[in-house]
Amino acid sequence: MFTFKQFSVDDALTAMKVGTDGVLLGAWAAGGKRILDIGTGSGLIALMMAQRFPEAEIVGIDIDEDACRQARMNADSSPFGNRITIVHASLQDYVKTIPGASFDSIVSNPPYFQNSLKSPDSKRTSARHNDSLSFRDLITGSKALLKHDCTLSIIGPDTAKNDIESEAIINGMTVSNIVRLKTKSTKQPSRFMMQIVNGFTNEFSNTTEVLNEADGSRSEWYHELTKNFYIK
Repeated sequence: MFTFKQFSVDDALTAMKVGTDGVLLGAWAAGGKRILDIGTGSGLIALMMAQRFPEAEIVGIDIDEDACRQARMNADSSPFGNRITIVHASLQDYVKTIPGASFDSIVSNPPYFQNSLKSPDSKRTSARHNDSLSFRDLITGSKALLKHDCTLSIIGPDTAKNDIESEAIINGMTVSNIVRLKTKSTKQPSRFMMQIVNGFTNEFSNTTEVLNEADGSRSEWYHELTKNFYIK
């Protein structure tokens, strides 16, 4: 069980556990009145978005039935349960059930391993490999569900940044914000966060941030970003 300032998250039933990536994205992603969390897992990001945007309605979808059950339990035990809907569906199937663009914001911590050795645990494989949700499916599905001029926010390994940016451009979307993430100042960026607008924008920001100081403590940037969630 992971305890945050306003809610707790149990991830016992989910393949992808609570981690830094989810916390970073949940604290940074663009919001709106209606938000979709693709691959919700334990529901961590959905809960964080519900805390940040008190008027928002959040829908979390996941291909794993146990993850959906876990996310529903976590939502129900939070102060935000009445604003969070959990749906057991792949993005590809979910798109077929929604009549056109209906979300102001989409967030996703997607599967990202394309060529690495797969785990014998099929649930963990689905959560970590993009066989079930390719970058192309993520972008095209998000474009179909996202209102014009609204934003998809994602996080992933730095090696996937160019592929995702290319898919966005092909589909008529515009990258407006990239934050490359270093674990320490002496390291190369290992992660990125990206905001992609459904449409065209002249706005663009490209920065690099450090997560940890030399002594292992959170950097000032990381602390400021997550201070409303972490207890310590």
